[in-house]
Amino acid sequence: MTPRRRGRPGHDQDAVLNAAVRLFNTRGYDATSMFDVAMSLGITKSTLYHHVISKEQLLTMAVDRALDGLFEAAAETAAQATTATARLEQLVRRSVLVLAERLEFVTLLLRVRGNTEAEQHALSRRREFDRLVADLVAQAQAEGGVRADVDPATAARLLFGMVNSLIEWYRPDRGDPAVLAGTVAALAFEGLRSDRTHPNG
Repeated sequence: MTPRRRGRPGHDQDAVLNAAVRLFNTRGYDATSMFDVAMSLGITKSTLYHHVISKEQLLTMAVDRALDGLFEAAAETAAQATTATARLEQLVRRSVLVLAERLEFVTLLLRVRGNTEAEQHALSRRREFDRLVADLVAQAQAEGGVRADVDPATAARLLFGMVNSLIEWYRPDRGDPAVLAGTVAALAFEGLRSDRTHPNG
């Protein structure tokens, strides 16, 4: 857990983090300096360092904000007393809501390539989440709710490839996130449910 530092009046750590994430997404992480972050907030570098230790810390905090949302969604769905298939569908829905709520953070997460320790940390957690989803797909297959002729890991990647593609066009003013989550789930699971009726028999 990244230590939280007390901010000065008018500037808190969340404001610093939000400004940094916007710059990382528009300019790129490597091309953004701590001076750039300070300038975007209208503060000095010394004031900025009162809130955070380094640019690397900002990146770690940012990707963890996205990943924590996904793991919280996974924990919530895992606690539900229902079928694995229903939990899988609910996880997809909840993940869309996390993306909508933390759009800039998820966008940054999906752009990391492992070039720094913070990025390697993010990729490791992403792989852990992918394994969790693949395991849930396998459970859904075992109970007969998801077609058995699909590799669980491939199905997990395809499901979340659909979810993650939303960062390319989704904006908060483009409709209710809950409706979008329902649309994604409906499209995904009409193609995955084992009882789907095929037009050609």
